[in-house]
Amino acid sequence: MQNNSLLIGVTFKKQQIERFLNALLKLCVMEKDKLDQELQSFKKHLVLNYALRNVTIKGHIENIKRMLKNLQNVNPEKEEVINYVYEIRNSNKSASHMCNNISSIEKFMDYKRKLVRFAKPKRQKQLITETLTEAEINRMIQSCKNIKELAMITTLAYSGIRNRSFCNLKVKDIDFGNNTLTIRKVKGRREYIAQISSECIKILLKYLEKYKKGKEDYLFTTKVRNNQYNQSDIRKFIIVLSMRSKIEKNVYPHLLRHSLASNMLNRGAGIVLIKEQLGHDWIQSTENYLSCFPNRIKSEFEIYKPSYL
Repeated sequence: MQNNSLLIGVTFKKQQIERFLNALLKLCVMEKDKLDQELQSFKKHLVLNYALRNVTIKGHIENIKRMLKNLQNVNPEKEEVINYVYEIRNSNKSASHMCNNISSIEKFMDYKRKLVRFAKPKRQKQLITETLTEAEINRMIQSCKNIKELAMITTLAYSGIRNRSFCNLKVKDIDFGNNTLTIRKVKGRREYIAQISSECIKILLKYLEKYKKGKEDYLFTTKVRNNQYNQSDIRKFIIVLSMRSKIEKNVYPHLLRHSLASNMLNRGAGIVLIKEQLGHDWIQSTENYLSCFPNRIKSEFEIYKPSYL
């Protein structure tokens, strides 16, 4: 009889535990649903109120998801958020990580109509320590096996275009009469005009003779399915050319942009010309190249120094 009572007691406790776990599971599911709904609503706010790329929106969502999980609250008060940002600022994370998180939090609190603003740490300027010489870029051009490869590398090298903008180039963006490209910026909110050489224009004309395209078509597309290139495709293409050329550097599409700026500086180009060619919004962005190439400053001083003696 006593054994039966113990058995009944154990069974009852087991049932209680199961009910508790089921209730806890339902609560977790409910909380997850609330979090997902909140993040989806925040995403809608970002899309409707900010001109952001998908990758940027995804970054903001991930930052806020991490914060809400940390606070265990989908509707945090200002004080909770202020303490969370304080912890971020006192962490050993990079300035870039802090700035990105703070920017996400400010946008989220705007969405919640609980305006907050925080000072952001200054990001260190990234020094440009390595570029490609004119001879190395020439070797890459000489290693091309067909007119398409030649058109792609010369367009990248002469325009200084960013990888993503390169993928978005259309035939209508080329002005054959003025030797220019209209480039839609990834960073910023406007288009800009980049110069390209007459040699590059001739190569593009030969390329378009072979590959017939309409004005609205993408300038460069994949060989098999004629799809728009993605950034990974262009990175692979540049790596292949650098390997063929036996260049022992880490070569990537953006390095051609840095190289254009440095080679123009070495030839005596002014900082304003380079700013316009690269499509920088602020002259400070272009001045970073000057600080990375002190020999240019020294040579200019030798030209323009007063004749005191």
